[in-house]
Parts: sequence; structure tokens; C-alpha cells
Amino acid sequence: MATFISHSPAETELLGERWGRDATRGLVIALSGDLGAGKTQLVKGVARGLGVTVRVHSPTFTLVNEYGGGRLKLFHLDLYRLETAAQIHSAGIEEFLQPDGVAVIEWAERLEDGGWKMEDGKVRKVRINIISETERRIDYEDFGV
Repeated sequence: MATFISHSPAETELLGERWGRDATRGLVIALSGDLGAGKTQLVKGVARGLGVTVRVHSPTFTLVNEYGGGRLKLFHLDLYRLETAAQIHSAGIEEFLQPDGVAVIEWAERLEDGGWKMEDGKVRKVRINIISETERRIDYEDFGV
């Protein structure tokens, strides 16, 4: 497991940008962290690293936002509103667990609650913890990457 201490939203975005530049087709970045921890900020960086030029925003009410125009497609999922295994299965997100591009999933712990193992496929499992108003501790571990 690796740890990165971010001192600002810009540093969180830069970490995501590095991950986006290094990403390969089929990568799933599984994000966990409290509201306001910086999950969407990290996704903005991933998008920039992939070469996506449109504005990235949280798909809380749409479940999935798809962004093209970069080196690889970016699928940004937000599972915040899905509370049960049945809701997760009926949402039809299986295709994004082995994406034709890169998938970043906010509230990914809900997938595990639904029976999906984070170790299945090419997965970077990420936990963002709030240290202070501007600082974040970002712990991450790769499986199959």
C-alpha cells in the first residue's frame, strides 16, 4: 500500500493527473472517502491526465458520466445513492468493472457490499481521509495493474 499526503485540492488533482497519464485500458480506480474528501477532485486530475478537455463534474444524480476526446474513454461513476446489493446489480454497472477505457468509481465500497471483490480485474483501490481543511491522506493499493 502506498500513501500520498495532499496539502491542497491542486495537489490531489496532480496525483490524479499522474494516474491518468499512466492509465491503461481496463483500469478501475475505486474511490472511498467521506463527503468532501476530494474524490471528484482526484477524478478531475485523472481526466486531465487522459487528455479529456471537457469539464468533469460528479455524476451523483446520473450514476455515470462518460468522457471521450482523450487518450482513453473515462467513465465516472458515483454510487452514493445506491444502498443495497439489489440496487447495485439492477443499475447495470458490470460493464464498467472491466471498462473499454478507464472507470473511476466514487463510493466504491458499495460494490464490495454488493459482492464484487476489488481484487477482480485491474483495480487501484483508493481511500481518501480528511486530515484538515486542506490536507488529505490518500492511501492506495493496486490489484492486477
